[in-house]
Amino acid sequence: MSLESELEKRSENQCELCKSTTNLQAFFIENPKNSYSIDCYVFLCSDCNEAIQNNSHESKIWSSLNDSIWSEVPAVKVLSWRLLNRMKEEQWANDLLEMMYLSEDESLWAKSYNFTKTADKTIHLDSNGVVLQGGDSVVLIKDLNVKGGGFTAKRGTPVRNIRLVQDNPNQIEGKINGQTIVILTQFVKK
Repeated sequence: MSLESELEKRSENQCELCKSTTNLQAFFIENPKNSYSIDCYVFLCSDCNEAIQNNSHESKIWSSLNDSIWSEVPAVKVLSWRLLNRMKEEQWANDLLEMMYLSEDESLWAKSYNFTKTADKTIHLDSNGVVLQGGDSVVLIKDLNVKGGGFTAKRGTPVRNIRLVQDNPNQIEGKINGQTIVILTQFVKK
């Protein structure tokens, strides 16, 4: 079962912060063990993901944190704590932080992330939820029409020495038939 399928099942196909059912995607929660198991991911809608990436402090966007702080999923609680902590100058966020309970392990995990980092680490996953790294070799799992290339890259085609698209976790670059193309990670496996 793929990472996305497991997250869909766990979350009942809803954003684990706001309960939206549209444009859901896996969101990695950095952890001190550098683990990439399902326990380190939260299923988020594109609105919550965008608000996180844009460092939004709007209370109307984050009113859902009032419910997510009580989640039984540790990754959801950790993400909720981190979001509230970076908005702790807001009274409503501070009130929620005071109500929130984290176990000792959850607290260590939540506090292990430095929000002042300038570069976010983007995680690229293949179709099976395996972490991809620059230089890896992958195989296409579907025939892909290469726009502008005039050919179809066939299923099973190996792509060696891939490059990660830094600002988009859903894209990699690789050479097929001598041409460098952008490939969606959902169409490859390591």
